[in-house]
Amino acid sequence: MTNRQHENSNGGRRVAVRDGANHALLDDVAKQIIEQLQEDGRRPYATIGKAVGLSEAAVRQRVQRLLDSGVMQIVAVTDPLQLGFNRQAMIGLRTDGDLEAVADRLAELDEVDYVVITAGSFDLLTEVVCRNDDHLLEILQRLRAVPGVLSTEAFVYLKLRKQTYTWGTA
Repeated sequence: MTNRQHENSNGGRRVAVRDGANHALLDDVAKQIIEQLQEDGRRPYATIGKAVGLSEAAVRQRVQRLLDSGVMQIVAVTDPLQLGFNRQAMIGLRTDGDLEAVADRLAELDEVDYVVITAGSFDLLTEVVCRNDDHLLEILQRLRAVPGVLSTEAFVYLKLRKQTYTWGTA
């Protein structure tokens, strides 16, 4: 997997762009380590080492390689509602021109936390986290102003029933 790093126009957060897949790092032990961290991202390396048959130092090195290669990230997953973001939406976009360039521009927006190129009636799907409906409207206007965006359709989340990151490894 090659990862391209993009910084937003403010020089702020980095956005990882994944191109293809690299399974060379994913032997059975690496997959077991990933599954351990999917269950608990704060699990001590010594505990993981016991579960997978490696020393703490070996687990630390393997985790660092997985992080450096972009195979995984270890992050704090927050509840947007508890942080004052009371509106979330998935937005379908129809585009014209260079699809990847449009996707890269959308990924630069701070409120966009997810961009995917799709097949079907939309060219792109983005997920946004907003303070309220006025903020969502502002974001929709900014999305529509991106060169290459022809139309948008917002799917406002009313209630989140499931969100998980423990899908394991292939």
